[in-house]
Amino acid sequence: MTSFDDFGLSEPLTRALADERYVTPTPIQVQTIPTVLAGRDVVGIAQTGTGKTAAFALPILEHLARTRFRPQRRGCGVLVLSPTRELSAQIVESFRTYGRHLRLRVELAIGGVPIARQSRALANGVDVLVATPGRLLDLVENDLVRLQGVEVLVLDEADQMLDMGFIPAIRAIVAKLPAKRQNLFFSATMPQAISELAGQLLRDPVRVAVTPAASTVERVDQRVIYVDRGGKPALLADTLKRDDIRQALVFTRTKHGADKVVRGLAQAGVTAAAIHGNKSQNERDRVLAAFRDGRVRTLVATDIAARGIDIMGISHVFNYDLPHVAESYVHRIGRTARAGADGFAISFCDADERPLLRAIEKLIRLTIPATTSGRLSGPSPGRESQPRAFDHAKPKHAAPGKNGARKRRRRGAGESANGWRPERAPHDGNAGRSDASRNDGASIAFLQQSPGARRPNMGRSGSGPR
Repeated sequence: MTSFDDFGLSEPLTRALADERYVTPTPIQVQTIPTVLAGRDVVGIAQTGTGKTAAFALPILEHLARTRFRPQRRGCGVLVLSPTRELSAQIVESFRTYGRHLRLRVELAIGGVPIARQSRALANGVDVLVATPGRLLDLVENDLVRLQGVEVLVLDEADQMLDMGFIPAIRAIVAKLPAKRQNLFFSATMPQAISELAGQLLRDPVRVAVTPAASTVERVDQRVIYVDRGGKPALLADTLKRDDIRQALVFTRTKHGADKVVRGLAQAGVTAAAIHGNKSQNERDRVLAAFRDGRVRTLVATDIAARGIDIMGISHVFNYDLPHVAESYVHRIGRTARAGADGFAISFCDADERPLLRAIEKLIRLTIPATTSGRLSGPSPGRESQPRAFDHAKPKHAAPGKNGARKRRRRGAGESANGWRPERAPHDGNAGRSDASRNDGASIAFLQQSPGARRPNMGRSGSGPR
């Protein structure tokens, strides 16, 4: 299919797409929309930026328009579960944009907002409810939302739900849904736990995949710079002063680390802002607006920010700290090279992070070429490239000694040279807590667009909706 007209969508939807100047569907939309229109369950493997929101939003809106669904009091016809507040807000915006001519009610239920306000918005029932698991459970447990009338369930970013400890909450929510319903299940990767969850929720699903699990964005030029841990701050500051870096997203492992990087950059004369779970909702909104508008050129974020970010102007992603989970690297670098643009991913690697780099290269099945801050672009090797001899290459900071090796004290598993230990995954006990203390309240997903863009997830003119 080469046009949205080929899907046979109703006139209000085609008019909304024309309003947004969307003409050509993306690959996941081509595969998903007819399947959802046929009433089949779907398991989709797709990263953010592939157009998957429209892939499920458009056929769902068509279903609501055809059936003339009328929600019950405090009920909803479509339930969309999303791991983060910002991603949920983007999904709501997409539904409202595509359904602007249908007179449907679409509401948002997330933490950080007074529950009484959301209760009033949901009192008369809504057509589509987009929610984070924590806040939805609070609403259900207080009888402010009833799920008996749900006809379509969408679970978006399922693997991030797993990472954030929401699987027990999801199971509790699903137990309150009617057995007869359509299920749409989307995940960027498919670890064993998520595959098992999909098998339990879906009935004879159609599998759609536009990108192999754990593959990297083809248009991203990936590089690694070997550097002492203590040399990272100066290296980052010097690199960010380059004129060819339009907007940069810098990833650190911890919230404290993100704030420390911002302070170091400020001392070096580089304006940057941090965004992570310790920031209030208002603070996060202000930082994102400044980054989107170009008032802040560098955004420093924790790993939780790797999902859902959809800012078209990001030219460079920097891995200030390499992630302990190799799959997170894939999500991080996917924040650049959006909508067909080129992008660069630069990873800083100290001696303690070399095993993490090996794990990443094994996952993506290519060797990331080493470079210096003076040369951040150029041909990248493909899968057929000769692997670098990690065990024999001497890092620049190796101290002289017996056999040329640095003598280090014995450390515990996962501990770095400065004594830092990786954060543990959230405990499953989050399922019973209020949203204020839950991980979905601490999540960051950057969903803003380039300045002045009204359309959700807008790519190039004429391209499919994101």
